[in-house]
Amino acid sequence: MSDATSRALPPTRADFPVFRAIATRWMDNDHYGHVNNVAYYSYFDTAVNGWLIEATGVDIRTLPAIGLVVETGCRYFKPLSFPEELDVGLGIDRVGGSSITYRLGIFRRGDGDAAAAGKFVHVYVDATTRRKAAIPGSIRAVADKLAAALWL
Repeated sequence: MSDATSRALPPTRADFPVFRAIATRWMDNDHYGHVNNVAYYSYFDTAVNGWLIEATGVDIRTLPAIGLVVETGCRYFKPLSFPEELDVGLGIDRVGGSSITYRLGIFRRGDGDAAAAGKFVHVYVDATTRRKAAIPGSIRAVADKLAAALWL
């Protein structure tokens, strides 16, 4: 599958090998009574970094190279609102020398089709100099496994 944000139809749960649970919060709703667009990006960030910490067993903030978000995108298919339990599906479309491109799907608990689909790109930089760096080995190991998971 290619970029999740370019699909005309919402992705399904089968498009993602890993899921992270996230609950909507009262503050996520906007004046119109649904989750505001900006909250979806927070869900992406929380899901990706939570997965990285759990999968590597490492505090990623202390690595010599850190992942900075350089690109995001989101396509919305149906509204969400507080209070709802969500599942964020994660997959990887590309692992490069210094970057990882994630694909994400936000699902209302129990729904088979995503309410939103997104893209999230980490570029790794030296934690001190902020110059481009190789993906740390602990992250590369789990990213390579996740990237291959959908294609097994």
